[in-house]
Amino acid sequence: MTIAQLPIEMRPREKLLKHGASALTDTELLALFLRTGIKGKNVFVMAQELLERFKGFAGLIHASAAELKTFKGMGGDAKRSQLVAVLEMARRALTQQLTETTVMNSPNAVKQYLQLELAQLKHEVFAVLFLDAHNRLLSYQPMFRGSLSQTMVYPREVAKTALALGADGVVLAHNHPGGTVKPSQADMKLTRTLQEALALIDVTVRDHIIVAQGKYLSMAEEGLL
Repeated sequence: MTIAQLPIEMRPREKLLKHGASALTDTELLALFLRTGIKGKNVFVMAQELLERFKGFAGLIHASAAELKTFKGMGGDAKRSQLVAVLEMARRALTQQLTETTVMNSPNAVKQYLQLELAQLKHEVFAVLFLDAHNRLLSYQPMFRGSLSQTMVYPREVAKTALALGADGVVLAHNHPGGTVKPSQADMKLTRTLQEALALIDVTVRDHIIVAQGKYLSMAEEGLL
């Protein structure tokens, strides 16, 4: 069934105009963008399979044009480049929101941002959000790659970057590709080490957020800082 064959009230565009974009499912939203499917596969099936292949919009955010090209129906340069551009606009919009508002007053925006940046990665990445005195985002920087139990995170590098940016505080973040967001002993030890190191230059650790696909944990909210 094509979009045009649906009853008017069930068509994604009409639902969006009447109820807003939030009323659409992920599949409907992507189908609205794709507009048409391919031979033997309607646009809704194609959208659903695309979301499953890349594990949702968060995965699509990280998909390159070359990766999208491997998906049947996304081989055309126009559709593929448009999707990459739209997803990049979403990422930049969220970044802009964090630079213009107080990060600590927008915890959900921070978690959504980190979900987009980290949750779908197959390897562990340790990143830092550097904040100004008003808790606005100065810079997001992935700094170390690999399991925290195997790859050393150098506090001096975090401190050096904080000084260079004139940061007043930081939010630490990393992903757990295995799916659990429970902090390990290595996570706890690293957090304490960074707290102590950054305190020497009057930079405070505001939070340490662990993300996995579809979930997150804030150490500050759990009383672990």
